[in-house]
Formats: sequence, structure tokens, C-alpha cells
Amino acid sequence: MCYSAQISADYAKLVRQYGAVMSLDAFAALYAFDPAKKRPKTPKAMDDGFCGARTPRGQDIVAMIQQWHASEQAELEAELQRQHERLALANTHLATRPTQKARNEARIAGNRIARAHARLEDLQRSQHLPRDNRLFPGLHAPLLISENGQRVLKPMRYQCRLADKSARNDVLYPGTYNARRESLQGYWRSAFGHRHGVLVVSAFHEHVQRSQQLGSAEPATQVLEFRPDPPQDLLLACLWAEWEGPEGTLLSFAAITDTPHPDVAAAGHDRSIIPLRERHLDAWLNPDPSDLQAQYRILDDREDLRYLWREAG
Repeated sequence: MCYSAQISADYAKLVRQYGAVMSLDAFAALYAFDPAKKRPKTPKAMDDGFCGARTPRGQDIVAMIQQWHASEQAELEAELQRQHERLALANTHLATRPTQKARNEARIAGNRIARAHARLEDLQRSQHLPRDNRLFPGLHAPLLISENGQRVLKPMRYQCRLADKSARNDVLYPGTYNARRESLQGYWRSAFGHRHGVLVVSAFHEHVQRSQQLGSAEPATQVLEFRPDPPQDLLLACLWAEWEGPEGTLLSFAAITDTPHPDVAAAGHDRSIIPLRERHLDAWLNPDPSDLQAQYRILDDREDLRYLWREAG
């Protein structure tokens, strides 16, 4: 399964290279600030992609993101104060009467202080780091879809909740960020042939059994990063859905996976994503539900890619 990926959040490039328009209304709906709700989960690169926006709508989105930053910073500063007090109390107990409970309290407080400082640094950092583009299940990413024949970029959550499923499915079936090819006409039949999308990435990550890869007795799994050689964009075949419920509208997607590419199989993993040829882009984004075999042929017509891999965090 595609555990995570390095997404492209360079909106100007996506618009220019793939002839798309950005649905600023959809991005504004995602980022709409409401202190009574949780902040939308987005990679830092996706937020930072709006820096320097020139249109009024784009500047509105920048202002919303800054509101979320300010709100989260206040919460983190309050958390730091609580955890410093907790650590001080634990250290007092350790100095007078060391107990396992006090040691645990000191450890937990120290870990939470470190996490809060790291998040604060990310909020305030302007320098770009590769991890800023890292997409994990549950986070949003810009997905390329088609509306009325026009390629459009919309933000969607990387874990698909089909329109006819309940919100509980997110917990019951946490693996729905991937759609297995053999299930496209089963579980995914309401999306396959109807709502197709493409995620533009530069690399993807997989959990690999360490014993299969290295014959080692060390930790059971490791995360490997796979990059095409030579470097290029990968247009990942995806399905998406629009869900309506008491919480509002949720746009979400899943990446289609199939039997592994030989380089992925050689590294020890049994599934991999499906990169599309760019010439099939419009045919994939505008499927004919009465001709699903045409969509399978698109999935089968793959470029002869070579992947290099390395250990990733």
C-alpha cells in the first residue's frame, strides 16, 4: 500500500504544466477559519504554496492560514506551560523520593515539550524542507480532476470516504487511502468509471518487511522511499468521492494500487501505485462508465520506469 508520498504543491507549476485551474472556492472552504473546529490537516508545503498570492481570493486564503497558525501557536504555548509545570513537579518528586510514576511523568512531559517546540518551529519556519511535501493518510492534497471538461485542482483528503458510506468507515476501514485494482468493481464501484483523479508526486513510500529486505532480526519493518530514475513527476491514478453529512462536505480520494513494479518487489513490497502516461490524462479524468475496459487498458499501459530506493524516516 502507498503509505505516503512526496506531493507537488507548486500550484503555478501544476496549473502551467497540466493546463489546470485552481478551485479557489474549494481551497477557501477547506481553510475557512472556525475556532470551534479542528484545524484541517495539510502538509506545510500545501499551506506555503499560497504565499505571495496576488488575487483577492488567494490573499483571503493566506489570511485564513495565518489565523490557523496563530490559533495553533497559542495552543502550543499553553501546552508548553502545562508540560513545563508537569516536568518541574516530576523532577521535584524524583529529587526527594524517586518512583516509577515520577520517571514516567518526566519522560512524558519531556516528549510533549519536544513535540510542541518542533511544531512551533515548523509554524515559524520559512525555509523549505523535503518533509514539508510529505503526504500521509488523513492529510489533504491538491488532486487533479475534471469538471465540465476542464482540468481542476481541488484539495481532498487522502483517505476516501465513498458517498454511500458512513463516517465510521474511516475507523473501521483505515486502509481506504488505497484502492486495490481487484476491488475496483467491488467496494469502489461507485467511484470507478465515475470519479477519477490524479495525484502528482515525485516519490512514494512503502512499509517493507525488514526480514524480507535484509534478512535481519532488527525491527520488523522499515520505510523505503522510491523515486523514479531519472527524476520525473508521477501521475498517480486515483478515485475520489464527495461525501455529505452532518459535519458538512468532505472531498476525499484513494490511490489505486496493483501488483508491484519489479523494483518495488525486489525491495520487498507486494503492492505499488499506478503511474499513468500523460497522454492518457484526459481519458482517465473523463471516464465512460459504460466502458470500464478502456479504463483498465489505461491502467495497464504503463511507462517503463526505473525506481531507486533509500531508507526514509
